[in-house]
Amino acid sequence: MKVYQTNEIKNIALVGGAKTGKTTLAESMLLEGGVINRRGSVDEKNSVSDYREIELERQNSVSSTVLYSEVNGKKVNIIDTPGFDDFVGEVVSALRVVDTAVMVVNAQNGVEVGTEIAWRSTTKNEMPVIFAINHLEHENSNFDETVRQLKSNFGGSCTVCQYPVNAGLGFDSVVDLIQMKLYKFPEGGGKPEITDIPDAEKGKAEEMQAAMIEDLAAADEALMEKFFEEGTLSEADMQAGLKIGLVNRGMFPIMCVNAKHNMGVGRLLQFITNNAPSPDEVAPAKDTEGNDVKCDASADAALFVFKTSIEQHLGEVSYFKVYAGEVSEGTDMINQTTGNKERISQLMITAGAKSREKVAKVAAGDIAATIKLKSTATNATLTGGKADHKFPNIEFPNSKFRVAVKAVNTGDDEKLGGILNEISKTDQTVIPKQSRELKQLIMEGQGELHLNIVKWIIENQYKIPVEYIAPKIQYRETITKNAKADYRHKKQSGGSGQFGEVHMMIQPYSEDMVDQTEFPIRGREEVQLEWGGKIIMHNCIVGGAIDARFMPAIMKGLMEKMEEGPLTGSYARDIVVNIYDGKMHPVDSNEISFKLASRHAFRDAFKNAGPKILEPIYDVEVLVPEEKMGDVMTDLQGRRAIIMGMDAEGNYQKIKAKVPLAEMNRYSTALSSITSGRAMYEMTYAEYAPVPGDIQDTLLKEYEASLEEE
Repeated sequence: MKVYQTNEIKNIALVGGAKTGKTTLAESMLLEGGVINRRGSVDEKNSVSDYREIELERQNSVSSTVLYSEVNGKKVNIIDTPGFDDFVGEVVSALRVVDTAVMVVNAQNGVEVGTEIAWRSTTKNEMPVIFAINHLEHENSNFDETVRQLKSNFGGSCTVCQYPVNAGLGFDSVVDLIQMKLYKFPEGGGKPEITDIPDAEKGKAEEMQAAMIEDLAAADEALMEKFFEEGTLSEADMQAGLKIGLVNRGMFPIMCVNAKHNMGVGRLLQFITNNAPSPDEVAPAKDTEGNDVKCDASADAALFVFKTSIEQHLGEVSYFKVYAGEVSEGTDMINQTTGNKERISQLMITAGAKSREKVAKVAAGDIAATIKLKSTATNATLTGGKADHKFPNIEFPNSKFRVAVKAVNTGDDEKLGGILNEISKTDQTVIPKQSRELKQLIMEGQGELHLNIVKWIIENQYKIPVEYIAPKIQYRETITKNAKADYRHKKQSGGSGQFGEVHMMIQPYSEDMVDQTEFPIRGREEVQLEWGGKIIMHNCIVGGAIDARFMPAIMKGLMEKMEEGPLTGSYARDIVVNIYDGKMHPVDSNEISFKLASRHAFRDAFKNAGPKILEPIYDVEVLVPEEKMGDVMTDLQGRRAIIMGMDAEGNYQKIKAKVPLAEMNRYSTALSSITSGRAMYEMTYAEYAPVPGDIQDTLLKEYEASLEEE
């Protein structure tokens, strides 16, 4: 393969809902570019993009695939992304490194929740978007309604550049409003016959072209002036307007394809190579310091790893985009995350697993892959020469679903942790956590489907049977009022014994509290707890009742009890402890005695200080079609949610609520069932709040029962 220069490269991602035909479109794009000589299909399980075992079994994408096509002297890098929301992390990482999104829309279904999700991601990235309306050959396809929905949801800048003459069964013709030509495709697809528009279509075509030209003129002041002077725009002016409008998101062209039979795909690729921006025609990337990194092949090299996969016969494959300079085989680079040196031993341009072509060099703006990097993972920046840029990490969405996972055979538990860490390398929205507090291996992800795929991988690829169980909740314990207690630890068993007596008063901590005045404060130790909140210990001892050398032991005893709260064994937080009296023995007093005395005194005081169990509360935002809002609200209220407000967002309503984490188990599945998969949600940790009295009673009884079982 030739070395493509920056201005010869186009980077696109195929995005959109599930079953819109993204993988099939990618297949036809590769056929058009000569990368493959026979088109595979998802149904026949031989497509280039869906080659992983789980994708062949499910017949849909679960991971993004990096592909390419060579068209009109340009290299088009293509990233085919999954459509299900559970795999949104793959979409986020793909959009980080491409310059244009091709949003594939099913003409039978119009705008779906997957379209909405992808649109929000492109908006966040301020990315050019081209709409490709697919499945026009189906009986239920409706091009006009799909366009209406696009304009209604995403604005009037959605501009028809092609329209089908005969959408539905027998579809084979498209009018191109830029060239003002009719594209008629042979049966079964392939190279079209390009002719003048027949008289029967001319009036409609001219009317639609006039509307398109108005949209193009609105994208640029100079074009607008020319349009007012001449009343129209030339094809060259239209091309200029398309490029300007795409880059500044002033317009979103709408094209027509039948990906399954390769109709319109060649023209779509031609449109991309003519109008989509090259990497040096978009805003430069910024490093973590906010400095621009110009896409310039003559600069010192800087690349960013956006995806890691583990491939059969290759091992770990790192996919990257070159943001500056050129990268050659044998180049030594510095990992700006770890400071380690890495050698680029091999460079590959990939098209799934079927085509891995070695290249000697890649230039700024290009996307490539390498293998055998020692300590470089997703989100790493590698630089050469004097470059010291570090690019910001990809911001993956917060987790929405969590399970506790354990091996069926306990002997595999240690191995399971290593496997999950390996899976997390390739999918950073899979987050495994060994919780010392809960005594569970917790796995977080984007939804039930997402984590079921992970289970399939563990059991089928790593051959370890596992089971998912409901995760415990990370409750916290605290107090609501002051209480005093004392405890004497005394033990005599021949020789020197153990003796320590501690008197304390505990108080609930708050940011604006005033120190107590009942006892003089002679010393203060404050610990910011790693699980949130704090503990403060005041030394209020007078007259040497307890020697200062025993204070660290007293604090150690307190910390041990903070790690295993008296109510349910959960972590305790936000407590002030005043040590105001005690007793020592000249021979028998030692550190262990005062540690045990402080533990017991703290436990007794805690139970008399209005103890409360706190639960984690999450901010939840649900984007839901208006007609389903009532059902979703009812379900949320059944989950003890407090509705904080509602906002309109396009044709959707956004419900904002605070919901206890304990009530969010399997929520993604329930929401999908309630709304037929048309809603989506995000959740972010907000705070800890007291649980209701009846729930606290239940938790106390459950904890007591568990202690009896032990």
